[in-house]
Amino acid sequence: MFCKIRNLLDNKNIIQTEKMGCFTVFEHQEDLSVVPTEAPLAYFMRQMNCKKRQVLCTLNGNSVKTQAGAMQWIAGNIESETGIKGVGGFLKGIINSAVTGESTAKPLYRGNGLLMLEPTYQHLLIEDIGAWGSSGCVMQDGLFLACDGTLQESVIMRDNLSSAIAGGEGIFNLVLSGNGYAVFESPVPRTELYEIELQDDVFKIDGNLAIAWSGSLKFTVERSSKTITGSMINGEGLVNVYRGTGKILFSPTITGTEMNTNNSVQQTTGTKGIGDAISKALS
Repeated sequence: MFCKIRNLLDNKNIIQTEKMGCFTVFEHQEDLSVVPTEAPLAYFMRQMNCKKRQVLCTLNGNSVKTQAGAMQWIAGNIESETGIKGVGGFLKGIINSAVTGESTAKPLYRGNGLLMLEPTYQHLLIEDIGAWGSSGCVMQDGLFLACDGTLQESVIMRDNLSSAIAGGEGIFNLVLSGNGYAVFESPVPRTELYEIELQDDVFKIDGNLAIAWSGSLKFTVERSSKTITGSMINGEGLVNVYRGTGKILFSPTITGTEMNTNNSVQQTTGTKGIGDAISKALS
């Protein structure tokens, strides 16, 4: 490759946080292009680890698939394909997109060179899909960003409507299987994620906290107690239940939430909370 890119690998403001396979995650330490009126917000965002992150894909004859629209720039001899063959493939892509929250077509990039993806404020996780076993890795809706082109995609459907309606995970989920790496977007950093390994066991989560789980696990939604009365008394209601052998990545916290007076999580709306916090800090 004859293209040379300066001020990337030798940029003190852009550090490499993770590298696996052909994927490298970069994190911008500061946003140096803000206008004065946005400087207070940028400062507090940086203090709370809200930073821009990007993925660099290094291609040496291999290929990668990405979410549609994720490409920022390409250097080198890299060609892209839609991965859709004919009208039937397009319709299938639309259906998969509707049920999994992923893009209709995942572009496939192949060749020799560098592919940089668009920046995001989400946290980025590189996962070795082969380590999840032959059943693959099931991910929460909308978290897929990129993966090796050799990985297989499929869609898994819930065993019953209870897990679809009450579990908060949706009726369908994207499954990646095979040998290779994938990049997920995550609402929390890896340092906050718990990894649970089950051996013919059961794990229950109160809420939609799972980021990814083994395809070998059976996911259902059940009452937290054996009786409806018991579930009402303990205050937990329904819980997400994972049974079998495999592993689960889940977050003990939910980004963008706060505790209400009943000591339970409630979703905040918009950016009012951030603005109020900044106003109080500057007053």
